Amino acid sequence: MYVAAPDRAGEARARDIVAAASIGTLFSAAGGLDATTLPVLWDGDLVIAHLARANRHWRALDGADVLLVVTGPDAYVSPSWYPSKDEHGRAVPTWNYSEVHIRGTARILDDPAATRGIVERLTRRHEASRPAPWSVDDAPAGYIEQQLKAIVGVQIAVREVTAKQKWSRGRAARDIDGVQSALDGVAPAAAEEMRRTRADM
Repeated sequence: MYVAAPDRAGEARARDIVAAASIGTLFSAAGGLDATTLPVLWDGDLVIAHLARANRHWRALDGADVLLVVTGPDAYVSPSWYPSKDEHGRAVPTWNYSEVHIRGTARILDDPAATRGIVERLTRRHEASRPAPWSVDDAPAGYIEQQLKAIVGVQIAVREVTAKQKWSRGRAARDIDGVQSALDGVAPAAAEEMRRTRADM
């Protein structure tokens, strides 16, 4: 992924983007080019996830180099949002977004205990903010055993992280203000992401 200097973000911000998105697309070229979108949890030096057993993608993943792409909020940017456009007209449309690329080595976890552990961790993560969190133990044991047979776990040993926050950071301050003001009115999630990015500048 190309990242211009003003758009570069560190690992701490990358972890925030991944945690907020909680879903990514896993790419690999072992056994042919494949991609699968799946829920993810990044903890320490590992990313965990699971795939449907019926998805042939997992069969070539064990030991393979993989790329996990996680995208955050995004928004179209109109040239009319830049105050500088009125002076010189030198402005074109663009797109602002946050994105994280995680490269690493995949390992398939194909035993019930490991797969259950992944499902439990993902479930706890996503149910944590609910008033009455659902637990894997809330479902009948036989049903869970049956469901676990239909998936395989995947663990990615993280080797390299690249994070990009393209939120008009290379523009003049007044143009950044113009984009922020416009996004506040048309794309609240993108506006909030831009605000977080500006706090890091």
